[in-house]
Amino acid sequence: MATRWHVAEDETDWLAQALAYTLAAEAEALAEHGQFRVCLAGGGTPGRLYRELAATARDWPRWQVWYGDERCLPPGHPERNSALAEQAWLRRVPIPAANVHSIPAELGARAGAEVYARQLAGAARFDLVLLGLGEDGHTASLFPGHDWGTAADAPDTLAVFDAPKPPPERVSLSARRLSEARRVLFLAGGAGKRAAVAAWRGGAAIPAAAIRPAAGVDVLIDQSAYGERA
Repeated sequence: MATRWHVAEDETDWLAQALAYTLAAEAEALAEHGQFRVCLAGGGTPGRLYRELAATARDWPRWQVWYGDERCLPPGHPERNSALAEQAWLRRVPIPAANVHSIPAELGARAGAEVYARQLAGAARFDLVLLGLGEDGHTASLFPGHDWGTAADAPDTLAVFDAPKPPPERVSLSARRLSEARRVLFLAGGAGKRAAVAAWRGGAAIPAAAIRPAAGVDVLIDQSAYGERA
């Protein structure tokens, strides 16, 4: 499986590449089946793209928005991934509420995972999955030392307990479900991610490397995360 590294020259270039990649995936999906099914990541880095999308005129009723993971916090809590996406983007555009499929993590990890799995059971594979990269190599809420759901029979969703970052309970899509996407784009930046990037490039078995779609993955980072001059 190919891992394609894209090193942006600066923040403006990083944002332009992220937006161009997303809109290319949208155009491909709409031409093929009339809908764009995108799965979102949490965190401040993807949030930069979300704010840019909010200022872009798209055919929003044809977008279907899902989430790769969620923290078990009350609805509307500012630390929820859905709260970030809603504030930066989704509430600012005319996307139908029925097209946004939030994870009911407020039910708790186990119940939230079960409910979201039922929703995903009737959904086609994603056209684009956006993912972040943690300093420890985690992505979504797939952490080192935990089950990543890589087996061929792994469920679509995982109940996560004892996460090394608060809150300890989360709901995450499995590596298997994320790997079924047509396209996967990792978004990362900052010197704090350099060790994770180096480990990934060196072939280490980190959670991010467990996302293995047939078409390969694209990783968009900045120079400080990449380390050596690209």
